[in-house]
Amino acid sequence: MKRVLVLGGTGFVGSHLCEKLARQGWLITVPTRRAANANHIQMLPGLQVIEADVHDPAALMRLLRGHDAVVNLIAILHGNEARFNQAHVELPRTLARACAASGVRRLIHISALGVNGAQPEATPSMYLRSKGRGEAALVAAAHAGGLTLTLLRPSVIYGEGDRFLNLFARLQRHLPVAPLAGANARFQPVWVEDVAQAIVRCLQDPATIGQTYNVVGPDVLTLRQLVQLAAQAGGVHHGRRRVVLALPPALARLQAWLMEWAPGEPLMSRDNLDSMKVDNVASDSLPCLPDLGLTPASVFAIAPSYLGRSHHHGTLQRLRQSAGR
Repeated sequence: MKRVLVLGGTGFVGSHLCEKLARQGWLITVPTRRAANANHIQMLPGLQVIEADVHDPAALMRLLRGHDAVVNLIAILHGNEARFNQAHVELPRTLARACAASGVRRLIHISALGVNGAQPEATPSMYLRSKGRGEAALVAAAHAGGLTLTLLRPSVIYGEGDRFLNLFARLQRHLPVAPLAGANARFQPVWVEDVAQAIVRCLQDPATIGQTYNVVGPDVLTLRQLVQLAAQAGGVHHGRRRVVLALPPALARLQAWLMEWAPGEPLMSRDNLDSMKVDNVASDSLPCLPDLGLTPASVFAIAPSYLGRSHHHGTLQRLRQSAGR
């Protein structure tokens, strides 16, 4: 029976991946800083949760022993140069060294669409530059003979429980208009289930070794169109959506700067705006999901299935609360 270590297994994509792997009989190890973070997946058959700091080289070495493959899903969207470097550059480097030392050669690494692994500094944001440096470190390790590597570059990922379309739908329920930075930035959104299935295919098929895949859906949409879709599918304003007000660049950066200072995880940052200077679409000749034998789902088919449900659930909850007063 195959054993796989999933870094980032408690996250959005990770939980979907672990479910698919468990169904196929894989033995799965998921490290996390706090076991409580894995409550939603720890009941899956064949899955073991271990409290560990994956940034610690010694801890990572111990985790890797006895596994056939490792999947790295760890990424952050917000932070400073040091945080991006730790998550996207230093961790892949540490992982490559630990794989070589432990004899675990098979690695699936989740990068990002828009990354330039050959020239990371040519990209406009800390996020993309750090992702590119991480890719370059892993490719160098693979060329040195220490890894059998597959890179996946997804566009923005959506699905039930996402913090993307759900967020836009929720915000528009409380705002008369939607002021939007980066309204004309283009995306090729991909369903989380398709991303998880692509990773499984790469683990199963040795022909994917050495390949880089663009993991994208069939639809190319601007951020404005995605925000409008989220509102319509979520029943905002009785399905009539809200007016989307595209902010000029100066106001967009001011909005992003203010959001960076808000409590909790930022909704938007100036670095996010810089990333959106590069269209998040598959514009090169790299293979995509059909090359893995997968037909990607359309966001127009999937988004209403969960945004509409969450809206009706919230409405029922509010009615129940009102009736109980």
